[in-house]
Amino acid sequence: MIFLIAIAILWFVVFTKKLFFWVYLWQLKEYHVGRFIDHFRTYKGKRLILSYLLWIKILILSAIFFSAKLSLAGIKPSLVYLVAAVFLVEALFMLKNLWRRTLKKPVITRKTTVILSTSISIQVLILFALFILDLNITRFVFSLLFLDILAPVVFSALVLAYQPLAVLLRNQIVGEAKKKMALYPNLLVIGVTGSYGKTSTKEFLAAILSEKFRVLKTKEHQNSEIGISQCILDELSSHHDIFIVEMGAYNKGGIKMLCNIVKPKIGVLTGINEQHMATFGSQENIVKTKYELIESLPHDGTAFFNAKNKYCLELFAKTIIKKKLYGEGASSAFQENLAGARAVAEFLGLSWEEIERGVKKIESAQASRVQKGVNGVALIDSTYSANPNGVLADLEELKRWPGQPFDKLRVKKIIVMPCLIELGKASKEVHQRIGRKVGEICDLAIITTRDRFKEIKEGAPNALFMESADEIAEKIKSFCKEGDIVLLESRVPGQLIKLLLK
Repeated sequence: MIFLIAIAILWFVVFTKKLFFWVYLWQLKEYHVGRFIDHFRTYKGKRLILSYLLWIKILILSAIFFSAKLSLAGIKPSLVYLVAAVFLVEALFMLKNLWRRTLKKPVITRKTTVILSTSISIQVLILFALFILDLNITRFVFSLLFLDILAPVVFSALVLAYQPLAVLLRNQIVGEAKKKMALYPNLLVIGVTGSYGKTSTKEFLAAILSEKFRVLKTKEHQNSEIGISQCILDELSSHHDIFIVEMGAYNKGGIKMLCNIVKPKIGVLTGINEQHMATFGSQENIVKTKYELIESLPHDGTAFFNAKNKYCLELFAKTIIKKKLYGEGASSAFQENLAGARAVAEFLGLSWEEIERGVKKIESAQASRVQKGVNGVALIDSTYSANPNGVLADLEELKRWPGQPFDKLRVKKIIVMPCLIELGKASKEVHQRIGRKVGEICDLAIITTRDRFKEIKEGAPNALFMESADEIAEKIKSFCKEGDIVLLESRVPGQLIKLLLK
């Protein structure tokens, strides 16, 4: 009995760790089935399915099953002990991850709380039922191992089972948000969308327009139906003159749905590229979806388009309401986004002095992106960026570094980044393009995921594949001297940032 209890505890610990991981992954993909499935096209996603440990468990399970069928009594005890050993090893690794604070777990929200508590309750009931049934040790262990192998299916089914309730709650929240929006007919709503640049443009707009108006903006990651609605319910009041809404989508109709909530009168299209093509299916669908913002504007609305983007220029040409181009002379992504914010501010009647005060705030915030790291290296934190244009723009910024008064010194330039995801059929060409730019600018590139490392390596022979945060930090310490610059791009390991800032 003590042995059974020990195995049960180990299973509970291991199963709960997997629960946290799979709910984390669903949350990371915003509970979007297409994005979740696309994850398994990546190297890390494939490794979840093709891991050695998983196949070892399947072999052990098969051996237990067939040994029971053939009544090979001498085999069963050794297999049971092997299962216990496997669970023990997994539990120890979990404790190691806890100690190092690298355990993957979801952000606690009302939704994740319900999912986690429901699952843990079911786990307790399963163990209770197995003990009540008084199964022999072989069947007991077989049942636990079988459930462990099916963990991804079990937890994904639980998440999807919750979705109908989540939809009802979402519709209720959205309905309440629409009712509240109707209370403020004089509120000016500015919608901002695009494959890239929308967050920066939203922030720049808020900084500049705040010099004259009382502005509310959606917070970080509040660009979905539920996020925007929650912002309205929690923060919007009669105090506000302008509401700046960042709009994101993964399917056709997504932007139109958001526009139905907030009714924008001004729309800003920041640029379109291949981002999320895996969920949209084609570049044409991406373009049509982003244009839904402009199509949703009233007849007396105004549309702003980034002149540096070819898709925006095509959409500008077909737009029949009042429209404006911005950014024609911009030399960087930062300047494009700033030009968009300036153009809207000028349209809304801000003076030159008011605009410049806002711009100074923006430039001051941009300077704070650069931090001093180990060995006196400069760190540029672009870990929020995860699209082709963002990466290429940051590389251009790295190319111009450091400027006066250090431009006569030989400064090494390093980029640390993962391969980009959800690019669909455009992924190979995009990473080749990034690789060429990396090879042109960087003295060293450290790529943290395998998926398109080969394509990056084609253009950047100095690229290395490294996953471990400790190894990456040691490589940078040995390679860099004071004054060198490291660009941290997209989702690099959080532990790495901590190590480089020590």
